[in-house]
Amino acid sequence: MLAFVSLFIFSCDNNDNEDVVVTEDTYATAYDIAPTFSRSTSNLYQFSDEFNSPLVESDVVLIYMQTGVANGSPIWRLLPYTFFVDNATNDEVDYSFDFSKFDIQINVNSTPTLNLDSNSTYYAGKRFRVVVVPAKTGKSSVNNVDHNDYNAVVKYYGIDEAKIKLKN
Repeated sequence: MLAFVSLFIFSCDNNDNEDVVVTEDTYATAYDIAPTFSRSTSNLYQFSDEFNSPLVESDVVLIYMQTGVANGSPIWRLLPYTFFVDNATNDEVDYSFDFSKFDIQINVNSTPTLNLDSNSTYYAGKRFRVVVVPAKTGKSSVNNVDHNDYNAVVKYYGIDEAKIKLKN
Protein backbone atom coordinates (compact mmCIF):
# COMPACT_ATOMS: atom_id res chain seq x y z
CA MET A 1 0.00 0.00 0.00
CA LEU A 2 2.87 2.40 0.81
CA ALA A 3 4.41 1.68 -2.61
CA PHE A 4 1.11 2.46 -4.32
CA VAL A 5 0.75 5.82 -2.47
CA SER A 6 4.40 6.72 -3.26
CA LEU A 7 3.80 6.00 -6.94
CA PHE A 8 0.75 8.25 -6.92
CA ILE A 9 2.59 11.11 -5.18
CA PHE A 10 5.56 11.09 -7.58
CA SER A 11 3.51 10.55 -10.71
CA CYS A 12 1.45 13.64 -9.92
CA ASP A 13 4.52 15.83 -9.66
CA ASN A 14 3.98 18.76 -11.99
CA ASN A 15 7.70 19.59 -12.28
CA ASP A 16 8.81 18.90 -15.86
CA ASN A 17 12.49 19.30 -14.91
CA GLU A 18 12.91 22.18 -17.34
CA ASP A 19 16.20 23.98 -17.03
CA VAL A 20 15.96 27.74 -16.87
CA VAL A 21 18.88 29.43 -18.59
CA VAL A 22 19.65 33.00 -17.67
CA THR A 23 21.58 34.97 -20.26
CA GLU A 24 22.75 38.53 -20.41
CA ASP A 25 20.92 40.77 -22.85
CA THR A 26 23.27 41.45 -25.73
CA TYR A 27 22.38 43.16 -28.94
CA ALA A 28 24.18 44.15 -32.09
CA THR A 29 25.68 47.59 -32.40
CA ALA A 30 27.72 49.37 -35.05
CA TYR A 31 29.78 52.51 -35.50
CA ASP A 32 32.08 53.98 -38.13
CA ILE A 33 35.72 54.94 -37.79
CA ALA A 34 38.01 56.96 -40.05
CA PRO A 35 41.33 55.89 -38.58
CA THR A 36 44.70 57.55 -38.72
CA PHE A 37 47.10 54.66 -39.15
CA SER A 38 50.54 54.56 -37.55
CA ARG A 39 53.60 53.29 -39.35
CA SER A 40 55.13 50.09 -37.95
CA THR A 41 57.29 49.32 -41.00
CA SER A 42 57.26 50.47 -44.62
CA ASN A 43 54.94 47.52 -45.31
CA LEU A 44 52.74 47.64 -42.20
CA TYR A 45 50.48 50.37 -40.88
CA GLN A 46 48.26 49.84 -37.84
CA PHE A 47 45.39 51.46 -35.97
CA SER A 48 44.20 50.60 -32.46
CA ASP A 49 41.01 51.74 -30.78
CA GLU A 50 39.52 50.96 -27.38
CA PHE A 51 35.85 50.22 -26.86
CA ASN A 52 33.89 52.66 -24.70
CA SER A 53 33.16 49.75 -22.37
CA PRO A 54 34.41 46.13 -22.41
CA LEU A 55 32.53 43.67 -24.56
CA VAL A 56 30.65 40.71 -23.18
CA GLU A 57 32.94 37.67 -23.50
CA SER A 58 30.67 36.07 -26.09
CA ASP A 59 30.46 39.11 -28.39
CA VAL A 60 32.00 38.90 -31.85
CA VAL A 61 33.47 41.84 -33.76
CA LEU A 62 33.13 42.19 -37.52
CA ILE A 63 34.93 44.98 -39.35
CA TYR A 64 33.99 46.13 -42.83
CA MET A 65 35.98 48.52 -45.06
CA GLN A 66 34.20 50.87 -47.43
CA THR A 67 35.60 50.11 -50.88
CA GLY A 68 33.36 52.32 -52.98
CA VAL A 69 29.85 53.66 -53.54
CA ALA A 70 27.08 52.24 -55.73
CA ASN A 71 23.83 54.14 -56.33
CA GLY A 72 24.64 56.45 -53.43
CA SER A 73 25.17 53.59 -50.95
CA PRO A 74 28.54 52.52 -49.54
CA ILE A 75 30.02 49.19 -50.58
CA TRP A 76 31.34 47.28 -47.54
CA ARG A 77 33.89 44.45 -47.61
CA LEU A 78 34.41 42.21 -44.60
CA LEU A 79 37.97 42.03 -43.26
CA PRO A 80 40.21 40.24 -43.84
CA TYR A 81 40.29 41.57 -47.37
CA THR A 82 43.07 41.43 -49.95
CA PHE A 83 43.38 44.14 -52.58
CA PHE A 84 45.32 43.01 -55.64
CA VAL A 85 47.40 45.86 -57.05
CA ASP A 86 47.48 46.01 -60.82
CA ASN A 87 51.23 46.44 -61.29
CA ALA A 88 54.20 44.60 -62.75
CA THR A 89 55.12 42.87 -59.47
CA ASN A 90 51.55 41.69 -58.68
CA ASP A 91 51.60 43.32 -55.25
CA GLU A 92 48.90 42.84 -52.65
CA VAL A 93 47.59 44.90 -49.77
CA ASP A 94 46.03 42.91 -46.95
CA TYR A 95 43.53 44.47 -44.57
CA SER A 96 43.04 42.47 -41.38
CA PHE A 97 42.05 42.99 -37.78
CA ASP A 98 41.99 41.43 -34.36
CA PHE A 99 40.01 42.23 -31.26
CA SER A 100 39.79 41.62 -27.57
CA LYS A 101 36.99 42.50 -25.20
CA PHE A 102 38.74 45.85 -24.72
CA ASP A 103 39.86 46.98 -28.19
CA ILE A 104 40.35 46.43 -31.90
CA GLN A 105 43.41 46.68 -34.10
CA ILE A 106 43.30 47.10 -37.88
CA ASN A 107 46.38 46.19 -39.93
CA VAL A 108 47.27 47.26 -43.46
CA ASN A 109 50.08 45.04 -44.71
CA SER A 110 51.63 45.04 -48.18
CA THR A 111 53.91 42.68 -50.06
CA PRO A 112 57.62 43.52 -49.62
CA THR A 113 57.87 45.17 -53.05
CA LEU A 114 55.10 47.70 -52.31
CA ASN A 115 56.26 50.45 -49.97
CA LEU A 116 53.25 51.87 -48.13
CA ASP A 117 55.24 54.97 -47.11
CA SER A 118 54.95 56.26 -50.67
CA ASN A 119 51.47 54.79 -51.30
CA SER A 120 49.27 56.28 -48.59
CA THR A 121 46.11 55.78 -50.67
CA TYR A 122 46.05 52.22 -49.32
CA TYR A 123 45.52 53.39 -45.72
CA ALA A 124 44.77 57.14 -45.60
CA GLY A 125 41.19 58.38 -45.88
CA LYS A 126 39.66 54.94 -45.40
CA ARG A 127 36.35 54.38 -43.61
CA PHE A 128 35.58 51.25 -41.63
CA ARG A 129 32.42 50.02 -39.96
CA VAL A 130 32.80 48.14 -36.68
CA VAL A 131 29.88 45.79 -36.00
CA VAL A 132 29.60 44.03 -32.64
CA VAL A 133 27.22 41.07 -32.60
CA PRO A 134 26.33 38.50 -29.98
CA ALA A 135 27.87 35.09 -30.66
CA LYS A 136 24.47 33.52 -29.98
CA THR A 137 21.06 35.04 -30.41
CA GLY A 138 17.70 33.87 -29.19
CA LYS A 139 16.90 32.52 -32.63
CA SER A 140 20.14 30.80 -33.60
CA SER A 141 23.90 30.92 -33.62
CA VAL A 142 26.11 33.51 -35.30
CA ASN A 143 26.84 31.05 -38.12
CA ASN A 144 23.36 31.36 -39.68
CA VAL A 145 24.11 34.61 -41.50
CA ASP A 146 26.62 35.29 -44.27
CA HIS A 147 28.97 37.79 -42.64
CA ASN A 148 30.48 38.67 -46.03
CA ASP A 149 27.12 40.18 -46.96
CA TYR A 150 26.94 43.40 -44.94
CA ASN A 151 23.27 43.95 -45.81
CA ALA A 152 22.37 40.45 -44.59
CA VAL A 153 24.18 41.12 -41.28
CA VAL A 154 22.34 44.42 -40.78
CA LYS A 155 19.00 42.79 -41.50
CA TYR A 156 19.63 39.67 -39.41
CA TYR A 157 20.72 41.58 -36.30
CA GLY A 158 18.23 44.44 -36.70
CA ILE A 159 20.86 47.18 -36.91
CA ASP A 160 19.37 50.59 -37.67
CA GLU A 161 21.82 52.18 -40.10
CA ALA A 162 20.34 55.62 -39.45
CA LYS A 163 21.77 55.38 -35.92
CA ILE A 164 25.33 54.47 -36.97
CA LYS A 165 27.64 57.38 -36.18
CA LEU A 166 31.29 58.16 -36.73
CA LYS A 167 33.26 57.52 -33.54
CA ASN A 168 35.41 60.48 -32.56
